[in-house]
Amino acid sequence: MTYQNLRLAVDGVVARVTLARPEKLNPLDWSTVKELKAVVAELEAKPEVQFVILTGEGRSFSAGGDLDGYIRLYANPDEFAAFLDDFYAMLTGIEEARAIWVAAVNGVCVAGGLELLLACDMAIAAQSARIGDGHLNFGQLPGAGGSQRLPHAIGLLRAKHLMLTGELLDADASERWGLVTRIVADDTLIEAAESLIDGMKKKSPVGLAGMKRLANMTLDTPYEQGLRDEIAFVHRYATTEPDATEGLMAFKEKRAPRFGPSKAKDL
Repeated sequence: MTYQNLRLAVDGVVARVTLARPEKLNPLDWSTVKELKAVVAELEAKPEVQFVILTGEGRSFSAGGDLDGYIRLYANPDEFAAFLDDFYAMLTGIEEARAIWVAAVNGVCVAGGLELLLACDMAIAAQSARIGDGHLNFGQLPGAGGSQRLPHAIGLLRAKHLMLTGELLDADASERWGLVTRIVADDTLIEAAESLIDGMKKKSPVGLAGMKRLANMTLDTPYEQGLRDEIAFVHRYATTEPDATEGLMAFKEKRAPRFGPSKAKDL
C-alpha cells in the first residue's frame, strides 16, 4: 500500500512508522487513522517483523485530531461513528498485535496523540516532549479509549488530573507519572528506541509475544480469572513451545539460548 500521511520502513525484524504531516503537527484525521489501521495489518502479515517504532516527523509526535475534519464529522453522526470505529480498531490492533510497538515521543503528544501512545507496549520520550490529554481545553472528550487506557497506565487520580485540567507534562514529569519509561536527548530518540529493541532481540520471539499477551490480560480480565488464565497460558507455552525448554537448557549449560523463529500467532 502507498501511504500519504505516514512513512513505513522495514529493516529486518524492525519496522519504523513515522507520522509525516509535520506542518500540521501530525494530526490523527480520518485518512491518517485509516492508514495507521492499514499499516498495522500490513506489519502483522509480515512474520519477520517483531518490533515497530512509532514516531512523528518534526516537532510533534501527534497533536491529536484535525479541527476542520472534526467539525465536518460532528455534523454527520453516521460518519463520526464510522471514524470512531476505525480509530478503535486501529488502536486495539496495535494493542493486540504480535509485534512489540515502541512509541518514540518527540515534541507535542496530546489528545489523540496520547491515545496512540497508550495503545503501544512501551514509550520513551525526547527531552522536548510535552504529553497530556488536553481534550477539555477545547470542550472535547476522548473518543479513542483515552478515558479507559490512561487510568490503567498511571492510576485513576493522576489520570483525572490530566483529563480534567488539560495540563501538559514535560518529559521529566511524564516519566515520574509513568507515561514513559525513559527520557533521552532529542537527537538520540530513534537511536535510543533501536537500542531498547536491540536488547529485546535476544529474547524468544514467541516468548515476547506471549508476555505481551499476558500483560494485556489485565486490561479486560477480572483479577481471579486473569490468574487462572495465566496458569493455562503458561502451561501450554511451557509444554508445547521449544523456546521454553531451550531457555532452561541454555541457563543450565551456561550459554546463550538459541531461540527459534517466531510462532507467536500460534499461541
